[in-house]
Amino acid sequence: MKNLVLILFMAIAIQIKAQTDSDKKINQIIDQLSLKEKVYLVIGTGMNFSGISKKENGPQEIVGPTVDIVPGAAGSSYTIIKFDFPAVVFADGPAGIRIDPKRDNQTDQTFYATAFPTASSLASSWDISLMNEVGHAFGKEANAYGIDFLLGPALNIHRNPLGGRNFEYYSEDPVLAGKLTAGFVVGIQAEGIGATVKHFVANNSETNRLQLNTVLSERALREIYLKGFQIAIENSQPWSVMSSYNKINGVYASENEDLLTKILRNEWGFKGFVMTDWGGGNDPVAQMRAGNDLLMPGRKDQAQAIFEAVKSGNLDEHILDRNIKYILKQYYKSISFNKEPRSESPDLEANKIVAKKAATESMVLLKNNKALPINKDTKIALFGNASYETIAGGTGSGDVNKAYMVSIKEGLSNSEFKLDADLISDYENFIIEEKAKIPPKKNFLEKDVLVAEKSLDIEFIKILAKNNDAAIFTLGRTSGEVQDREIEGDYKLTQDEIKTIRYISEEFRSQNKKFIVLLNIGGVIETSSWEQYSDAILLTWLSGQETGNAIADLISGKATPSGKLAVTFPINISDVASYKNFPGKVINPETKPTNPFRGVPAEEIYEEGIYVGYRFFDAFHVDVSYPFGFGLSYTNFEYSDLNVLQEGDDITISCAVKNTGNFVGKEVVQLYVKSALGAIEKPEKELKGFAKTKELKTGESQKIVFKTNINDLGYYDTASHSWKLDAGTYEFIIASDSKTFKLSKEILFEERIIETTETLLSPKVQINELSKK
Repeated sequence: MKNLVLILFMAIAIQIKAQTDSDKKINQIIDQLSLKEKVYLVIGTGMNFSGISKKENGPQEIVGPTVDIVPGAAGSSYTIIKFDFPAVVFADGPAGIRIDPKRDNQTDQTFYATAFPTASSLASSWDISLMNEVGHAFGKEANAYGIDFLLGPALNIHRNPLGGRNFEYYSEDPVLAGKLTAGFVVGIQAEGIGATVKHFVANNSETNRLQLNTVLSERALREIYLKGFQIAIENSQPWSVMSSYNKINGVYASENEDLLTKILRNEWGFKGFVMTDWGGGNDPVAQMRAGNDLLMPGRKDQAQAIFEAVKSGNLDEHILDRNIKYILKQYYKSISFNKEPRSESPDLEANKIVAKKAATESMVLLKNNKALPINKDTKIALFGNASYETIAGGTGSGDVNKAYMVSIKEGLSNSEFKLDADLISDYENFIIEEKAKIPPKKNFLEKDVLVAEKSLDIEFIKILAKNNDAAIFTLGRTSGEVQDREIEGDYKLTQDEIKTIRYISEEFRSQNKKFIVLLNIGGVIETSSWEQYSDAILLTWLSGQETGNAIADLISGKATPSGKLAVTFPINISDVASYKNFPGKVINPETKPTNPFRGVPAEEIYEEGIYVGYRFFDAFHVDVSYPFGFGLSYTNFEYSDLNVLQEGDDITISCAVKNTGNFVGKEVVQLYVKSALGAIEKPEKELKGFAKTKELKTGESQKIVFKTNINDLGYYDTASHSWKLDAGTYEFIIASDSKTFKLSKEILFEERIIETTETLLSPKVQINELSKK
């Protein structure tokens, strides 16, 4: 025992010395930097996006020539000649590394990246180990291409189904989002690539995002919008964090010292650096003071403003030194600073296996009336444009230049399903003709325009129903940056889409032939108006380049669905708590945007407070189409042997899960806690933990263990600016989804103040927050 203690003490001492030596080295470097050199370490080298590039060349005697090290990467840092600092490369990548696939000087080689499932898809896996595996795959690919920092993952909350970038975000729940993010970050950083957790914070709508003032209470911020970031920071220490475009209670996130220094660093212990989103904020000097260390993509006027502010005494040079220290401590971990060679040849074959696995684990079976799985001898009539033009991911920075895309038609063909050849020909010819009418995008930020669904004659469907054994219809939806989704024709199906679904249903089901609907979508849609026409619904999400192959495995029964919803599917969009105030109101309707990407000044008041997603539907007893955490399987699971053990403040919850069905399968076990009643109202219950079983054979069991702490059960009291625990009974609930409870046990806790915070990020106006009272 004494030897073990001695070894641990020596290891800690070595670590402290190494950190001290590193700090000393960086301090010595900073002392030798001129003011101009310092300025060019806190800004990037300019815009480097396809279609909207603008390089900002700094003083040649200081930074040397600015070049595109990795064409198509989002940005880079300046080199500093004096210390031979190389340029550090930043690349977009919520769903895969986004770089140019071809280069003018290397015409004989391609540089494609793997398109993994989007975040809304991955979240439905509820699998931290899978997120870690995906992170490792991202990291290896980034390393091979010479990328130092991935601009992801993003974990903003799905506050409203119409959020344009919801496909890039994980969930409506901060615990699920935070833990999945941490798993991914640990994986990618283990490969020597820095993760950038974004968009910090409350960037939950795209409309007017650069000039939007988000108005919300301290409690909503702490419990919903900050919580996921806190979990991710404390459990993974990402090398960087990206501040969001929006204002928070009147102050831009990137200029907000309360957010970036007092909460992120002082409360949570963040050790990396903070960068702006591309073009975020308004005042570079205020950004420096706030603790926004790096301005991206970087502009000359920002450099000049910072330089003049220091010279005039308006900005303390020590603040610049502090920011540079945070930046350099992470840069020194990067592959560029360590002069690691890049192969330019990542193992795309290995990564496509990970991509397919992730896609398969993340798809959610929403309905199954003995329609799935189906035999490969079944002859299938494959309907819907998205069956042939299957959507891999969203647009904007979340897009990926991939080598290939396996459509649903191709995936089913690869698995040797029998598909109606005449229908295939009909759809493919139609799509070619209609796509030719769509003008090309001017730049990557523009939303993809999808071909309108093909209208089908009822007589043609009758013939298909007679000649085939089953029908599959795929509905496609996409979204992206800058704009939010629409209700009509996006969240809701068009009348032509509903009519097509109804016609197929009537003709096939009248002959006792099954009709399956696939949802190739990035965000929530309305299902209640057409669900009754289907025998099965499989939510495939935007699942990357291997989507078609993953779907074929699930439809055939080679794999069993194990995904669960990370978001709620409401019956109507008007049922959502934020319906009345999303995506905010323009302050002056007469104002016209000078730049469509910047929008106009607007304000969005989060009047729903903490009642987001299932927290709202539960508390106000609003029926939903599919609840949070829901997902069917081909097999059945039995829960038993609940045990709740408290040791001091630590709580261990365990149970057994047994596969009692006829298929192998995995189950997602969810832990919710219902808090004691108190003076402050709370949600009916909240997710506190989750776990996914291994693949269980028929009759096989697995013990599931959750560990939590009394301090994780509290709420934020705005009046006292503290986290509190009310005295009373707390119910620990084991569930298969937020509506289906399996086991529960109550524990009595005493009242306590968990932590008192500073008064930070308070709204400047009174908010009429939603209340059960």
